[in-house]
Amino acid sequence: MLKKKSLVVTTAILICCVLTQNAFSRQSLNYTEGKGRDRLLSTALPVEEIAEHNVGLIQLAVANNGTFGIEYVADTRDAFTGEPIAFSCQYPKDSRIQYLFGAAFWIGAVVGRDTLVSVGADGWQWVYEMFPDEAPFGKMVYRSITDPTKPQFKDAVSEQDYISVYYDTLTQGVPPDFFGRPHVPLNIEVTQRSFAWSYSYAEDFILFDYEIKNIGSKELTNVYMGVYVDADVCFDCQGTNQGFADDLCGFLHTYRSSYGACEYEDTVFIAWIADNDGDFKEPYESGFHPAPHVTATRIVRTPAEEMEVSFNWWIGNGNPSLDFGPRERSFKGVWEEELRDYGTGGLGTPEGDGNKYYVLRNKEFDYDQVFTGSIQPNDTLWLYPADQEQADLFATGYDTRYLLSFGPFNIRPGQTLPISFSYVAGEDFHTVDGNLDNLPDNPSEYYANLNFSDLALNATWSSWIYDNPGVDTDGDGDSGKSHICCTDSTFERVDTIVDTNLTDTIFDTVYVYTVCDTFWYEGDGVPDFRGASPPPPPDFWIEPSVGKLSIRFNGLRSETTRDVFSRNFDFEGYRVYIARDERPGSYGLVASYDLEDYNKLVYNPNLPGYELRDIPFTIDDLRCLYGDSCLDMEFDPESYTRSSPYILPNYPESMFIFTPQDFNVSELGVDTPIRKIYPDQPRPIVLNPDSAQPGELTEDGYFKYYEYRIDINDLLPTVSYYVSVTAFDYGSPESGLTSLESAVTLSTKQAYPLNSWDDVQRENLEVYVYPNPYRIDADYRERGFEGRTMSDRPPDRTRVINFANLPPKCTIRIFTIDGDMVREIEHDWKAMGMEDDPMATHEEWDLITRNTQMVVSGMYYWTVEDENGDVQIGKLVVIM
Repeated sequence: MLKKKSLVVTTAILICCVLTQNAFSRQSLNYTEGKGRDRLLSTALPVEEIAEHNVGLIQLAVANNGTFGIEYVADTRDAFTGEPIAFSCQYPKDSRIQYLFGAAFWIGAVVGRDTLVSVGADGWQWVYEMFPDEAPFGKMVYRSITDPTKPQFKDAVSEQDYISVYYDTLTQGVPPDFFGRPHVPLNIEVTQRSFAWSYSYAEDFILFDYEIKNIGSKELTNVYMGVYVDADVCFDCQGTNQGFADDLCGFLHTYRSSYGACEYEDTVFIAWIADNDGDFKEPYESGFHPAPHVTATRIVRTPAEEMEVSFNWWIGNGNPSLDFGPRERSFKGVWEEELRDYGTGGLGTPEGDGNKYYVLRNKEFDYDQVFTGSIQPNDTLWLYPADQEQADLFATGYDTRYLLSFGPFNIRPGQTLPISFSYVAGEDFHTVDGNLDNLPDNPSEYYANLNFSDLALNATWSSWIYDNPGVDTDGDGDSGKSHICCTDSTFERVDTIVDTNLTDTIFDTVYVYTVCDTFWYEGDGVPDFRGASPPPPPDFWIEPSVGKLSIRFNGLRSETTRDVFSRNFDFEGYRVYIARDERPGSYGLVASYDLEDYNKLVYNPNLPGYELRDIPFTIDDLRCLYGDSCLDMEFDPESYTRSSPYILPNYPESMFIFTPQDFNVSELGVDTPIRKIYPDQPRPIVLNPDSAQPGELTEDGYFKYYEYRIDINDLLPTVSYYVSVTAFDYGSPESGLTSLESAVTLSTKQAYPLNSWDDVQRENLEVYVYPNPYRIDADYRERGFEGRTMSDRPPDRTRVINFANLPPKCTIRIFTIDGDMVREIEHDWKAMGMEDDPMATHEEWDLITRNTQMVVSGMYYWTVEDENGDVQIGKLVVIM
């Protein structure tokens, strides 16, 4: 049996060699029919790239060659950060728990009298048939909605958009298929866009949007498209723990959901794959961590409303008897067809264009893998596996992959058709340790112990982001599909009335009324690719001084940006965080500020209980609505509680209570250390700085009204800190969303609580190094002074000596006593236009020589030469 890791290495070598020997003659990109693109690309190489979606809870690598995951590209460095990508898909973020080996886009069609299929990757053979253009035309594009001032903001959809364009038209240098047939292109151009968000309701999925264009001269008929996924679920997936031998997959058609007191069947339509038991072992036992979650694919848009959908799974194996997939005894497609012989000796892996096209269009919905052992020899629909022992083996988990496909449709020359799908993750799929003991004999019991709730919820949200429910995007009067939830309710209340004889009469009154609500569960069919979002984080700056970091931030964008989903101005407040390293879990809250406002909770007897229906009310709004007057300063919303609710006069069935939205830490400089820099500055009437009135702007061009400041004192001056200022909103009650906060890691800044460059110049301070001496026995790593996020590195690769009070542009050189240069470091923040950055006066040396060796004990000289040629000299000692 082929080992997957050996497949990867060989693939990388093969691609390298083919690229070099054939130089990728790009004549084939100019369609075989002769109607080519404007440029002849006869000698250039495709610029294959990959980038990682990592702003949410799911981390997923996507490439510009029709694949996602790191296993089908030669260079796994991120195209935008340059950092190596370690996993195809991690979930949760940075957990090192892998949920994907590799995945690819497949498309097949009938062209004339030929049946053709093009794949991003075959998945088993070394067949890759989609490639981008040469650089720079084929390079990936990055966009983001996070900062309107940056060029990446234009046309952005999410916090992290990756756009790729690739083709199937390359033939030279492309390996033949299993049967030796050379690649015959469909002549298609694929524009792929993928989107990711950090918001709580959207952090568990990546949305993919494709545009498939026929760039040939022949019509593509009976077109079918599919997404091929090979998961391999495990912690680290390295060495003997490669994770591919115990996966299970299946298909979830519907899931029971509820809205208020009404239940409904939600059509989720997702193909899923997971580890067979979640690897419930003690952490770090034998190198394992639990992998209890699940990933899945959901189709959210097809070129036509009515489509034939197929779900096929199979087990790939070099041993034909173990190469298995469910097969119907006869194929009921466009025409009746007896069982197809793949010509490989196995029933699972479809090789060659004809077999791939067969699987793309067979309209099968394979039974879930756990039921493999339940198929009997006399089953009238499904072919019996080779024998019961193998069937039981497959039912408990194996090296499984699936293909989710749909069609048919036609693409005329020059025509473009869209498709969209989401790659979704769900938490806590496995919750019962030992559930695997139910297999293979009790698959229904095993299935009953699986938890689809989070996966189904995330899949639903992915479809809602693609097409917002209840939103008439194209203005044709159609807002989508909805449920109307109506229930008859009773409300019983004891009333005491004083009659004319001044005696009390007690009435036990029962009110009966009907409550109806409309719940939109599907959009109008026109893509929105839009979701509720937190306010953008404020612009902020760090002003360092010894032992102190002063944070100045400007909240113009945070306080004046409408939510793209609700279109409300939903700003609620700010939070300031600090950390010793950049890991999300390291950040601690320093201070917060939020508006004084309250949620009105309305009693719903159907629950029974109180529910939130409206956006928060300011204290002024509540005084006007429920106080004696708008000037009623005695009105206290928090005095109305569950035991003593507010009852609306003349409407006894209407009971309210009020709770603070967030903490109502609203007195700047009093309840919170956050304060306004210009507390008396009036709010500007026009928010365009070019039209600002005299005195409205700071020296660097920001509106004074939105300027805030906080000082963080008593910090260690010799270590760096990471600071983040976030903005949050009050949520979206109509969508069931709680408050959303901009990601704490989205816009962080690093700083040492040391002198700024202005201080250095003003006080004529000299450069110095620390710790000096550097002692190997000082346990700097254990004490958190170095290597905080480098637990996987040996100690001699985490050591640091710090240079402080540096000019923003200078050259650092370290010499031995004998004058031999040990290391040269270029320190240049000026070239980046960041002379005022708090890190511009600081640099680190990792105690590694220019020959990449660890330094030895001894005394060293250092020099710092600035851009004017002025040199400072000092000594440092290393004690090993």
